[in-house]
Amino acid sequence: MSESQPAPQKTSKKVRAVPVTTAIIPLSHGARWRAFWVCVSVAAITILDMTKVNVALPSIGEVLGASSTQLQLIVSGFVLTFGLVLVPMGRLGDQRSRRTLFVVGLSLYTVTSVLCALAPTAEVLLIGRLLQGVAAGIQMPQVLGMAQELFQGKERARAFGLFGATIGIATAFGPTLGGLLIALGGPTNGWRLIFWMNVPLCLIAIALALWLLPDTRTRSARKVQLDPVGVLLFGASVVSLMWPFLFTTGAPTDNPARWWLLVAFALFASAFIAWERRYAKRGRNPLIPLGLFRITSYRNGTLLQTAYFTAAPAMFLVTTLFLQLGLGLAPVYAGMVSIGFALASAVTSWIGGNLVSTHGRVVVVWGLAGMLLCVGGLVLAALYSDPAWTPYIAAAVMTVGGAGGGLVIAPNQALTLGDIPVKQGGLAGSVGQLGQRIGAAVGTAVALSLFYAAIYRESGSHDSLVVYHDAYAFGMLSVGVFLGLAFLVAIVDLTARRTARERQAAVNGGAGTPVP
Repeated sequence: MSESQPAPQKTSKKVRAVPVTTAIIPLSHGARWRAFWVCVSVAAITILDMTKVNVALPSIGEVLGASSTQLQLIVSGFVLTFGLVLVPMGRLGDQRSRRTLFVVGLSLYTVTSVLCALAPTAEVLLIGRLLQGVAAGIQMPQVLGMAQELFQGKERARAFGLFGATIGIATAFGPTLGGLLIALGGPTNGWRLIFWMNVPLCLIAIALALWLLPDTRTRSARKVQLDPVGVLLFGASVVSLMWPFLFTTGAPTDNPARWWLLVAFALFASAFIAWERRYAKRGRNPLIPLGLFRITSYRNGTLLQTAYFTAAPAMFLVTTLFLQLGLGLAPVYAGMVSIGFALASAVTSWIGGNLVSTHGRVVVVWGLAGMLLCVGGLVLAALYSDPAWTPYIAAAVMTVGGAGGGLVIAPNQALTLGDIPVKQGGLAGSVGQLGQRIGAAVGTAVALSLFYAAIYRESGSHDSLVVYHDAYAFGMLSVGVFLGLAFLVAIVDLTARRTARERQAAVNGGAGTPVP
């Protein structure tokens, strides 16, 4: 209760708590959390779909005759369209009905999942995955927006912590689930079950959304502003950055001119920034409000999570490919290697959420150190351990990585949004999600290009296992670089926070409250 409010009168009768309201509908404590868990379930379905397809790539390549570039696009293309739609749909949810967008996104996700499950060719599957990414981009920003409107104060921090933990667990558990489905359906068509699984889950989620999600706002009379030019320039920037890596196979036929697209990336990125500034000066709502990045904690936190998600999904993907293609491990066993990561991250996400309020950025620093140890340990296990023991050692190392990863996602989310005004929280969260999704798209494209290029380049000149050792080492090199970048940003932010704390203490004569 704020100090400006009068103290309640004591009474002998038990007083019922007044329900907290959203924009127009009163909701009890239980109703708010039921609505939130519907949102989290939708997020889990979406993130699981990003990673459970990883273990299916060898089967898809064999059954549909997909090239390495098509396999990369099946993973990266989904994440790319996901990211591009994310912020415009978040803005549309701010101005219109989040519940309606939930249902629209889930309905499209159901249809596209059927299309992917029935795909007769790699081209049809790729189209299905691109459209599936659009559906994910429609529904995911409503999760963060709904949490912003349903909760305040400590409850909001708890909700974001649970959301971050869900993302981490779903990312790590996806390969295991995918492997189980392939084992259940068989090596030829088992991968189709990965997409069929979405259909009943989405139908249940649609029913729950219609039943439990409230209408948290009335229709705005203002015209919707989605910044289409900004979306096109941003999309062109990301595609031009990814394109050279998507078409790197290691073959002599690779066109070296593709690297000139990195110059196009620089031009598109510069044009995007200039347009966004001009668009904002005209009183419009830009795709990405660049003013948010003047807030140091938000800028550093967003850069950190973008670098982290550029690395983490690629780590799972390259590891499962090495275990299947290099060591001949069945998809179900390759997926099970990441179970320890999922379980450990679940525990440390909760611990990190409680520690971050008192220890601040140092929690994230230790988490990233654990992830860097994980990457180094995985490469050493692949290169130097007995192949019969490599999966077991990798599983143990993944558990260490999970303990670190859980200290990164949820605590960083809290620190990133800590200085953001409440009215901008939904938009700021959507921009952060955009960084995660685009980072994942770029990171998987880079890691897979290095992995497949090494296989193509060295096949026939070395023993098969040596080839996959080198391919794995090259792929994981990119993972280590991006995690190192995230670690560097964390150190910079930690230093900035300590400097701010020292200045505050000096101003207050040493009596200031510590700043996390």
